Amino acid sequence: PALLLHKLRAVPYLTAWKETMIRYRAFTAVGVDKGETSDCVFKMCKEMALKNKLFEVINNNFRKYGNSSGETHFGFQTVKESEKTEKVHSVFETVANKYDIMNDAMSLGIHRIWKDIFIQRLGPTSDTKLLDMAGGTGDIAFRFMNYLQLESIKTASVTVCDINEAMLKIGRTRAERLGYFDPQIDWLHADAESLPIKDSTYTAYTIAFGIRNVTHIDKVLEEAYRVLKPGGRFLCLEFSQLNNSTLQWLYDQYSFQVIPVMGQLFAGQWKPYQYLVESIRQFPSQEEFKSMIEAAGFTHVEYENLTFGIVAIHSGFKL
Repeated sequence: PALLLHKLRAVPYLTAWKETMIRYRAFTAVGVDKGETSDCVFKMCKEMALKNKLFEVINNNFRKYGNSSGETHFGFQTVKESEKTEKVHSVFETVANKYDIMNDAMSLGIHRIWKDIFIQRLGPTSDTKLLDMAGGTGDIAFRFMNYLQLESIKTASVTVCDINEAMLKIGRTRAERLGYFDPQIDWLHADAESLPIKDSTYTAYTIAFGIRNVTHIDKVLEEAYRVLKPGGRFLCLEFSQLNNSTLQWLYDQYSFQVIPVMGQLFAGQWKPYQYLVESIRQFPSQEEFKSMIEAAGFTHVEYENLTFGIVAIHSGFKL
C-alpha cells in the first residue's frame, strides 16, 4: 500500500486538468451551450478536487501513523511496527562512530549553526532542567553546557537520553574528554515512546534530528508532554520541507544522488544514509507536525524555518 500511495502521489494534478479540458472541448464541439458546459466543467473540477483532497489526507495519515494492519514506514519501505525500532537501532549502531563526521560532510557544517540557534532559542536559565531526547552523542547537551558556562549558570542540568547504547557510549566518552561530569549532566538509556521518568520532572524537552526515526510520533509527543512540568517547553529541531519548489528539487537531487555516495566514501556505508534521506521525505510537513504537537496538548505552538526550510525548529509549551 505504501508503494502504491507513493507512486500515485507522484501523478501531477495537471493530468486531471488536461482531462477536464478535453471534455470541455468535446462539449463545445458538439454545440452544447457554453453556460451548461461551464457548469459541467465546474462540477467535474469540484469532484476531482474532492478526490485529490481525500487522497492527500489518506496519504498523510498513512505516512505519519502507519495503517490499521500495524505497518509503518522505514524510509520508503513498508515494515511491521514491531520491526521498525530494531531496524532504526541497527542503522545508528552501524554509523555511530562516523556520525559526527557524516553530519559535517552532508550539511557542509551547517548543522552546527542550526544546533547553535536551537540552544539560543531554548535560552537556558538557572532553573532549567533539560531532557535531551535522542541526544546520544551529546551535540545538544554540550552546547547547553557551553551556554551555561558563558552565562555563569551553575544550577541548571541536562539528562541525555537515547535508545541506542552505542550513541550514548560515544557521548559519555566525549563528555569525559570535555570535562563534563555529574551532577550537571547525566545519561539515560531509554525509549522515547515509553520513558522511565515520573510525571512533571523536567522544565524543558529537546529532540534534534531524532523524532522522524521513531515508530509512533504521537506517543513520543505525549511522553514529552507528560514528563514536562507545567510551564515547561518542548523544542524539536528536525528536517522539513523547503518553501520553494525549485530549491526543493535541487535539494532532492543532492540528497538522493550525493549523500548516499558520501556515506559510502566517508563511512563505508550506503544503505544507512539512503534510509536517512528517505526518512526525511516521509516526515510530516511543518504545518502537519505543528498540528500533531498541538494534539499532544501543547499550546502556543509555532515553528521557525532555517535555511529555506531544510530544517525547522518547532516550539510548544505545557500550560
